[in-house]
Amino acid sequence: MKRLLMVTTSYPDGAEGEAAAGAFVRDFAGALVESGIKVEVVAPSTTDSRRIETGVEVTRFAVPRLPLSLLSPLRPGDWSGIVTTLIKGSRTVKRACEHTRPDHILALWALPSGEWARRAGRRYGIPYSTWALGSDIWSLGRIPIVKTLLAVVLRDATLRFADGYELAAQVESIGGKSCGFLPSSRTFPCRPRTVFRDKGPFRLAYLGRWHPNKGVDLLLEALDLLDDAEWAAIESIRICGGGPLASLVKRKAAALANAGRPVVAGDYLDRDAAIGLFEWADCVLLPSRIESIPVVFSDAMAAGCPIIAMPVGDMKRLVERYRVGLVASSVSAGAFADLLTSANLVAAANCARNCAPAALDFSISGAAHQFLKHIAQ
Repeated sequence: MKRLLMVTTSYPDGAEGEAAAGAFVRDFAGALVESGIKVEVVAPSTTDSRRIETGVEVTRFAVPRLPLSLLSPLRPGDWSGIVTTLIKGSRTVKRACEHTRPDHILALWALPSGEWARRAGRRYGIPYSTWALGSDIWSLGRIPIVKTLLAVVLRDATLRFADGYELAAQVESIGGKSCGFLPSSRTFPCRPRTVFRDKGPFRLAYLGRWHPNKGVDLLLEALDLLDDAEWAAIESIRICGGGPLASLVKRKAAALANAGRPVVAGDYLDRDAAIGLFEWADCVLLPSRIESIPVVFSDAMAAGCPIIAMPVGDMKRLVERYRVGLVASSVSAGAFADLLTSANLVAAANCARNCAPAALDFSISGAAHQFLKHIAQ
């Protein structure tokens, strides 16, 4: 393969912290370019544009609303935006195929990118693969008509990837064909950790969307359950991000701060600021209700920062395999609060030295190498 077209619904354009999965898509494209592959990316944006960005040809098409993940076919008010996005995305992908004639199309994610890739690939005789992130499978896979289309997209793909082990099994169940694990991560050049705390008080960090799926509301409920003795083991908690729960997060964080608790709510962070946050933190908090393997996991491993997580997706499997933190007994505020005691925070922080092997396994260069190896085979 010499030329690859990547079709994605998320790619950085402006504030990097708001790009969600888009940051790792850009880094993955860059890693492929470094491997000698010519890469073009098609992605939505607020305006139409076409330009070269760090060696990658990026074609953007204007959509009514970003991020696309907030659009739902279950809300009639979103239908107009969805239809417009689907039409423009399909047209842009077809034009890109006609113009560059790539050897292969990689769709991130299964829907709608996979359907755009399937239509264009069928028209121009170009094979395509899908890379499922989770939201496309968990959310869209529950809608009967959409699930049927999802199955077709997965079945017709040359290869199927997923960024989680459980997610790969779900993809196989829907599509009826094998799906390989391909980790999602981004370039996250942290300084080697030299301070390993064996006692408190500890610094804790949350970085991600303020969305019910990510459980930031559960985190705040858990913090509200802690007593004075448990707070004595915590130096500071920084909750950074943004999203539909912004008003709730800021209100509850302010209430905790006014009660004398060391809680700070910040905004989305670009890469450098995120690196600074994780180099500062002793543990990263992952209170998600639904999750596969978030990019924040690989970020934390790169920073040598253990995690405290809910038992969702592959979190329990990864934490136990690499011994890099603690996992709650259930998905609840109470269970998460139980992990934030002095003894448990000491146990989690002492896992910092185990993060290096996980960081290697979840590197962006390793993912690019795996992808090219599968395509070659």
